Amino acid sequence: MYKSGFVAIIGKANVGKSTLLNALVGERVAIVSWRPQTTRNKILGIMNGEDYQAVFIDTPGIHQAKNQLSNYMMKSVKTALEGVDMVMYLIDAEKRIDENDLSYINQYAASETPFMVVINKMDIADREKVVAMINTIKDIEGIDSVLPISAMKNKNIEPLKERIEANLKEGKQFFPEDMITDKSLRFMVSEIIREKAMKYLGDEIPYGTAVCINKFKERDNGLVDIDADIICEKKSHKAMIIGKGGSMLKNIGSTARGDIERLIDAKCFLTLYVRVKESWRDSDFVMNEMGYDLKNI
Repeated sequence: MYKSGFVAIIGKANVGKSTLLNALVGERVAIVSWRPQTTRNKILGIMNGEDYQAVFIDTPGIHQAKNQLSNYMMKSVKTALEGVDMVMYLIDAEKRIDENDLSYINQYAASETPFMVVINKMDIADREKVVAMINTIKDIEGIDSVLPISAMKNKNIEPLKERIEANLKEGKQFFPEDMITDKSLRFMVSEIIREKAMKYLGDEIPYGTAVCINKFKERDNGLVDIDADIICEKKSHKAMIIGKGGSMLKNIGSTARGDIERLIDAKCFLTLYVRVKESWRDSDFVMNEMGYDLKNI
């Protein structure tokens, strides 16, 4: 019997949802950063077993919306939960379970959709704290299981996969078995560049940055030409992204190039530009231009 289903990974910002998605799929399909709210879109990752397929939906971190981009992200979470076969709520083991966590957990546990709680970062958390977390929620009716893991260190990932497989139902194979994500190469390249920008830039700028791919073309000799814009909201930010003598932009480009070449399995010539679009996160027109489809979240 072949089993399949869609599994939503939800939780507050910066609890490790994208890291967990990558660990489950076995390949990097979502960018990872220590900064919260890294994920802006619903990212589909696909895990294939011998007789099953689990399609994961990595959602933006649950947070209070402050602008159009935030509204887009929260709508993405809501739509990701529609019609899924299982929901996993991820918690950071280093932090306590607060009233918001309990509210979400009770809400999802009361639904008819199979629901489990995953406590991440157990490798760096105090064991007694993890045990206390488990005791806090283990008796809530409707929770299929509570499992501590470390997505970063790949600890307890196999038992997690077993619990996921157990909750899948008889069904068809949704995607080819060699497919790990539904996202295009252009999207993946833009996310790699954004990840590197977040790595090198300060605390304030990354939330006001985005990446647009303007050119993605393969030459006859196999070399791929990629031109991309890093979008920011202020002229002062533009100067910081470029850096003294172009040093910052060079660092972003050189580190991004290596990951891009591994992704596309080809050499690439990457050219980065920096453009200012003031308050783009509150502009429907600019957000749509940059690939955030507000009408079809």
